[in-house]
Amino acid sequence: MPVMGLIFLRHAHSRFLRVRDEIIPTLPSRGGKTRPLTKEDFSARSSIFLRDEAQFDHLVGLPEGESAATAVIAAMQSIEEDYTTLKGLLPKQEYAELDDDALRQVLRIFNDPALQKADGDVFGRIYEYFLTQFADQKAHDNGEFFTPVSIVESIVNFIEPTRGKVIDPACGSGGVFVQSAHFVEAMKANPNERLTFYGMEKNPTTLRLAKMNLAVHGLEGDIQKAISYYEDPHKAHAPFDYVMANPPFNVDEIDAEKIKDDKRLSFGLPGVNKGGKVSNGNYVWMSFFHSYLSDTGRAGIVMSSQASSAGGQEAKVREAMVRTGDMDIMLAIRGNFFYTRTVPCEIWFMDKGKREHLRDKVLMLDARQVFRKVTRKICDFSPEQEKNLTSIVWLYRGQEDRFVGLVQDYLSTARDETQATNFADLLEVLGKACTHFAGHGDVAELKTGIEKLTADAKAYGEAAAALAQPDASIGALTAAWTAMQPLADQAKTLIKEIEHLAKLAQKAQEAATKTLLADVGAIESEDAQKKALASARKVISDGKKHLAEIAEARVALTGDPEIHLTPSGALKRFRYFEGQADWLLSRFPEGRLRDVEGLVKLVDQAELAENDYSLTPGRYVGVAPEEDDEDFDFEEAIKEIHDELETLNAEAAELAETIAKNFAELIV
Repeated sequence: MPVMGLIFLRHAHSRFLRVRDEIIPTLPSRGGKTRPLTKEDFSARSSIFLRDEAQFDHLVGLPEGESAATAVIAAMQSIEEDYTTLKGLLPKQEYAELDDDALRQVLRIFNDPALQKADGDVFGRIYEYFLTQFADQKAHDNGEFFTPVSIVESIVNFIEPTRGKVIDPACGSGGVFVQSAHFVEAMKANPNERLTFYGMEKNPTTLRLAKMNLAVHGLEGDIQKAISYYEDPHKAHAPFDYVMANPPFNVDEIDAEKIKDDKRLSFGLPGVNKGGKVSNGNYVWMSFFHSYLSDTGRAGIVMSSQASSAGGQEAKVREAMVRTGDMDIMLAIRGNFFYTRTVPCEIWFMDKGKREHLRDKVLMLDARQVFRKVTRKICDFSPEQEKNLTSIVWLYRGQEDRFVGLVQDYLSTARDETQATNFADLLEVLGKACTHFAGHGDVAELKTGIEKLTADAKAYGEAAAALAQPDASIGALTAAWTAMQPLADQAKTLIKEIEHLAKLAQKAQEAATKTLLADVGAIESEDAQKKALASARKVISDGKKHLAEIAEARVALTGDPEIHLTPSGALKRFRYFEGQADWLLSRFPEGRLRDVEGLVKLVDQAELAENDYSLTPGRYVGVAPEEDDEDFDFEEAIKEIHDELETLNAEAAELAETIAKNFAELIV
């Protein structure tokens, strides 16, 4: 909590500085004096106001002799005085227990430029890091997980919370509220004017973090300490326009007697075991969420993948929910998205206000093959993957123009990258390196490679110049995409040529070094040897400089090898964005929704009934046809198989535990 408090101050100060620079030019002045900044100025821009003593620069720059703990406590108190919703929530006395030198060191660590520039739900991301690195695994055995950012963003993108009341009955650190606010901010609107946030959280520490997270983003919300199974503190504010949540999965400790008459259980109570507990709480949550919605409300709920085809009384509840026509979309996500567990999940979307012709249908979307690798054990969606999945929802809702706009954006970005591709710097430094190494070894292959790259780069530039800016129609976009495909192949070839030339230059350096040192070693005169060694060192040093220049010029074209989450380098960025357009147009060539094997299918009530009202997307969409991966990486594939095995082992262990419990109940 003390560390989270300092991160709260750091992030609050970063937002404060950015917003302050926006506000100052707009302040009225009279008699040459500008009106001072007020708390209201910052609230209007979703930021928190900080007095001088609460600003991070002040704390980092404390003179020696002053107590850092006293200063941090004073900073927290000043914020609580300005924001009564935080009264008693910010850490204070914890700092008095810390060593002053250690506290100063931590303040300096969090003054890193990377944190100063960071935006988005940084507070939540660092909290997730703490969970990942330090949380006791047993703390998550009751089904509670931090919701990964890309999952929250997907929920927000599908639901589109633009105006109204948002509730999260299992709000954790408040990530749903922050991402909803970002969605509204992207529309150039004030989230505090558009959205009202309501939350429930049973853990008092997490409750504090949620309120701090809201405050650091300048958001207002009513978050209550409550156990949502038995309490409904926001009942007076119902119904709600949006419900978004990641509730605990597969909870089997809910007292059935306490909730049997709860009006939120409009579909009835799921199965009850012999101990008087609800056998599985998943459908308690689903019933609650459905009951919270207004007549036009939308919901997005992260749920265990086991729930969508559960049997027994849960199947009856699911059937009743499906038959309302309010079930909207089912999104399946592979394992390894969560930070502390490997379980796969599904996101259930409800929409009480969906158009009449869709009321008897559910969009089944299987995104288990859509992901990127963050680490060996963690996956997420890239921003473009999020957009692509969202665009399928646009097609489902008849918003073909938005789909077309996204494809046009991809192709325009790809075209811009081809126009910005400049080979001159790389060819120049390769030429210098070739000349440099020519006197110390065979550079014939390097020279031939440079000549080939020069010719291929010229051809690429001419083809790129012929690309037209794509028009906003599906026919024109398809034509533009078709014209780009040969160029994408050329870009791939160029990338390989550049990588090969960089290796040849490295080999030339190694060969020159070996030859020079051998020549030096063959000299008998000590004085002559010293002079030759100095000369050799100069040649080797110059060679290293040439290699560094090649590496720098190469990065501009093929990207930084250390960066794998976002495409970098003009050639790779062109192939990447052309590939995003390819992904969409190859699946939806007419710019309209259609069934795509292994990805998406629009299912009606009759088909749902035939399948026992199962809501498991994979049951309907089938298996995607195998595609040739021209960039196949065997080592990476082995790692992915290992990760998948871990996921299956985790599922098997969970299933075995459930079977054991059920068996124990049967023999009692």
